[in-house]
Amino acid sequence: MSSQTSDIRKVAFASFIGSTLEWYDFFIFGAATALVFNQLFFPSFDPVTGTIAAFATFAVGFIARPLGGIVFGHYGDRIGRKAMLVLSLTMMGGVTTIIGLIPTYETIGIGAPILLTLLRFLQGFAVGGEWGGATLMVVEHAPDRTRGFYGSWPQMGIPAALLLSSGVMAAVGALMSDAQFMAWGWRLPFLFSAVLLLLGIVIRLGLTESPSFRKLKADGVREPLPAVEVLRNQGRRTALLIACQAAENVPFYITAVYSLVYLTAAVGMDRGVALDALMVAAVACLITQPIFAALSDRIGRKKVFRSGMIFNGLFIVPFFLMLDTANPVMITLAMTLALVFGQATTQSTQPSLFAEQYSPSIRYSGVSIAYQFATVLWSGPTPMIAAALFAWSGSWIPLACYIVVAAVLSVLTIAPLREAAGQPLEQQEENHRG
Repeated sequence: MSSQTSDIRKVAFASFIGSTLEWYDFFIFGAATALVFNQLFFPSFDPVTGTIAAFATFAVGFIARPLGGIVFGHYGDRIGRKAMLVLSLTMMGGVTTIIGLIPTYETIGIGAPILLTLLRFLQGFAVGGEWGGATLMVVEHAPDRTRGFYGSWPQMGIPAALLLSSGVMAAVGALMSDAQFMAWGWRLPFLFSAVLLLLGIVIRLGLTESPSFRKLKADGVREPLPAVEVLRNQGRRTALLIACQAAENVPFYITAVYSLVYLTAAVGMDRGVALDALMVAAVACLITQPIFAALSDRIGRKKVFRSGMIFNGLFIVPFFLMLDTANPVMITLAMTLALVFGQATTQSTQPSLFAEQYSPSIRYSGVSIAYQFATVLWSGPTPMIAAALFAWSGSWIPLACYIVVAAVLSVLTIAPLREAAGQPLEQQEENHRG
């Protein structure tokens, strides 16, 4: 085994573990939002309005993510990727632990949802800086011909975190009565974050700085305001990257978050059945991500990414029909197909595809802005919009139409992006104007 291969595998594995721990914190909030927050923090509302209000709190985290992406991206391009990764993880773990300690509406009234919203904002700020740093640490270490494969490893942290958060929530719920879970059991998954935080810090402190940034530092090259440079000279490219994520982000948060509400409230399924189905789907997504990423090294990023967008547009109607059967096997199959062919294809290719669009001096800022602004448009509002559309129409059909439109938009906007699979990563420098 060559030294380079050994190094990239260590970096990839460390990034996977660190990403899993940080996304766990973000997703555990989503699971709690879908299952308990409407009753604990918005009890004065009727069930439907309370659910929408809880999802509005969930969406606040996505509003904060672009701000985090800009701030962490600036310093990631100025002082290094590694330092920002350690800082974002520390901030995320600390905030999530505090959420597990805050009083509910019953104790302090309106102050409870206000405090919850503030902490969710800080969660979003922290994760806004996570994605760019975690993916670039791997992509910038990886050999050109396997950049897609290794770049998928931090992305594998997304389904792994979904599995971990759903599993912890399901385990806690199974070990106690509903009354105990609502009274104090829901806090345990958040407090568990304190243990994960210590593990994550140790792992990330052991990483070496990326070769691209080391070269920038040695050459004395720094953009004084990387985010301004991205918007001024890479505005069109960044807008295309934001738009092309519509067909990935909207279906993901339907599957990972809103489907828990739909299955328990509309279909009448037990909470445990919904969480079990989601965990099986997350395992399948975790396994298939590196496979699709390796395929992108052979046939190109855009082909693999586009196939997932098309699948999401075509599968949304069968997805809801399968959920409506109230059959646990069909529900599990629906979630698995959605996460494997609709998400593993797109999530796995994002790091390499996005990194290949920007030069090193603005890469952290560029990928962070493109990724995080898309979450404001397509991710955060989705569970709230889904709940509102269902309350308005009594049907999932309007939501399905929304996803089909998102798929069409994504397919159109990915076409002009640069395909650079197998090419030297730093070759983009001369191509990144306009």
